[in-house]
Amino acid sequence: MESKINRADALELLKKYNKEPFHIQHGLTVEGVMRWYAGELGFGEDAEYWAIVGLLHDIDFELYPEQHCQKAPELLREAGVGEDMIYSICSHGYGICCNLEPKHEMEKVLFASDELTGLIGAAARMRPSKSVMDMEVSSLKKKFKDKKFAAGCSRDVIRDGAERLGWDLNDLFEKTILAMRSCEAQINEAMEEL
Repeated sequence: MESKINRADALELLKKYNKEPFHIQHGLTVEGVMRWYAGELGFGEDAEYWAIVGLLHDIDFELYPEQHCQKAPELLREAGVGEDMIYSICSHGYGICCNLEPKHEMEKVLFASDELTGLIGAAARMRPSKSVMDMEVSSLKKKFKDKKFAAGCSRDVIRDGAERLGWDLNDLFEKTILAMRSCEAQINEAMEEL
């Protein structure tokens, strides 16, 4: 897997099209989660690729929410991003805003974890600690079942993502919490510097 864009340039590209701290934080979170999953699932040599896909997955969402995953290829091509990475990035919107199906393990992980990181992040903000470090799967399951909580995070996409990976929801929840723990401190630091 070849990204054709390095991490520093990818971050600048994200910031070019995203000014809201929430969107930048989400990109950094999904980047960290994807890096963790690459190592955990035996794709360590491709961790940078996985991470950059995570960082750039919502590149078009802030400015072009109605064209999400449809405007992204144009923005990414202009920056010299390769077609394989463009496909991977856009496949996270399968069935919602595009018809590119997640095929590679990495694409399935992105599809499954993107919405879930939003749900976990919202749940963490409700905790006294404001952190995932002390979050348990049982408390996340309660939030998942409450359809009014973080209503914008599609439970159907999360379920479909777990199914595509051949995991049960508890596995996906546990792994994604661990992945978010692995990068929480660095993301908090990065957000303070913005």
